[in-house]
Order: sequence, then C-alpha cells, then structure tokens
Amino acid sequence: MIDTKEKILLTALRLFARDGYEAVSVSTIAGELGMTKGALYKHYKNKRDIFDSIVERMYRIDAERSAQYDVPADTYDADAEAYKSVAWDSIRSFTTAQFVFWTEDDFARSFRRMLTLEQYRNPEMAELYHSCIVDGPVDYMRSIFGEMTASGVLTDVDPELLALEFYSPMFLLIGASDIKQDRKKHLDMLNRHMEQFISCYGRKEN
Repeated sequence: MIDTKEKILLTALRLFARDGYEAVSVSTIAGELGMTKGALYKHYKNKRDIFDSIVERMYRIDAERSAQYDVPADTYDADAEAYKSVAWDSIRSFTTAQFVFWTEDDFARSFRRMLTLEQYRNPEMAELYHSCIVDGPVDYMRSIFGEMTASGVLTDVDPELLALEFYSPMFLLIGASDIKQDRKKHLDMLNRHMEQFISCYGRKEN
C-alpha cells in the first residue's frame, strides 16, 4: 500500500499530464485526494516541491537503469571514461528497456505527456522535454558512438549523424505507440532497426 506522500505525487503527476502543470493548483490536487491543503503541505512545501520530486525520481530511475544495463549514467563531460567500453549488446538492451519504460510505465508516460503539453508555454518545461526526450538522448548516443568509432567498433562516420539515425526511429515509435497502442509491433520494429543499424555501421571484424 502506498503512503500519503506517494499518493500526492502520483495524483499530481496524473493531473499535470491531463491538464498541464500550470493549470493544476495545490487546491486541485488536494481536492482530488479528498484532503485539505494544510494536510498536503505536511508532505510537500508547494506545487513546485511536488514537481521537483517528480523530476528527481525520473533521474534516479534513469541512473538505476543505466547501471542495470551497463551504460554510462553521467554525461560525457562528467565521466568520459565510462563511454570508452560500452558494448553493443548493452546499448541494444538499454534502448529496448527505455522504449518499454516510456511507453508502458504509467509514471513515465504521464511525465512525458506533461512535458509535451507544457513545452510550448513554459521555457523550463521545454528545456526539460528536450533534455529527457529529444536532444539529451541524441547527445548521449553521439558520445557513445564517438568512442565506438574511435576504437574501431563502428565505421568512421560522423557520430552525431549516427546518433540521429539511431535514435530518430525510437522517438517516432514512442509517439506512434501513444496513438495506435500497438507496442509489441513497435518494439519489434525498433529491434529490427537496431539490428540493421549495427549491420550497416559495425566493423565486419567485430
């Protein structure tokens, strides 16, 4: 059974995803839970505190998944050494897990929807959307592919273009899964894309 603080967090995120962060007040969250604002303030200082806790959880989940699949958890600037020995199997497993997470996990799906709604009216949300879902993943893969290219695992192609080619289908398929609800088919397409990618760009001796 989840405790009150967790209920507040999950309810707030669901409301943010449905109505947008700016449109939801502390009163709205408290009312949805059948509690007073005073009772809510015993757990969170304000709406911003709830939002910060949501973001913190997302980053923690991402770091845990990175460790699970043996891929870098920090940025390249923070830990360049971790990018030098990433195996293709780890990339493939991590990418599959990321797709499943963003399309099937209720917390992740609500987080993504909240950012999608708010990116057009809130610069901070737009930056977070790009960091988590658009530019951030491309930059991450660019750093990995840069090291794989330098070590001869991948052919000598612009790592940024490789990252864009690798990640774009995943971004598209995540969006498609929101509409068509055919995640099994989309996951199969993603896996076939990854196999074709390494077939095209992997060094034959590897």
